[in-house]
Amino acid sequence: MYSQTTQAICVTVQPIYLEDQSSPAEGHYVWAYQVRIENQGNRTVQLRRRHWRITDARGRTQEVRGDGVVGEQPVLRPGESFEYTSGTPLPTPSGIMVGSYTMESEAGEMFDIGIPAFSLDSPHEAVRLN
Repeated sequence: MYSQTTQAICVTVQPIYLEDQSSPAEGHYVWAYQVRIENQGNRTVQLRRRHWRITDARGRTQEVRGDGVVGEQPVLRPGESFEYTSGTPLPTPSGIMVGSYTMESEAGEMFDIGIPAFSLDSPHEAVRLN
């Protein structure tokens, strides 16, 4: 698991290689990633936007931006958490993802929190640090 805390918001990510959805012979590799966002602070916040930077083993980078996550913009009161699962395909057997969420406080303050960089590794390539 990979974890990062920014302004009392802890983001934990667990990537999972999906063998049944991947086709290595065709250069198609798929991962799910489970995310937990926990408000460890004392103010209520809402997740407004996401930004991902996905880099494959050849160094090609794709940026993904959008509102919320999995169609939601969850509100997190102090001590609450939100979990979701999403996924990404790559044309290579490994890669790396990193990103940020834009949060909004009840007072209307917008701020970014980090999503930890995490490695996407398949059993079709020797494990290496991305």
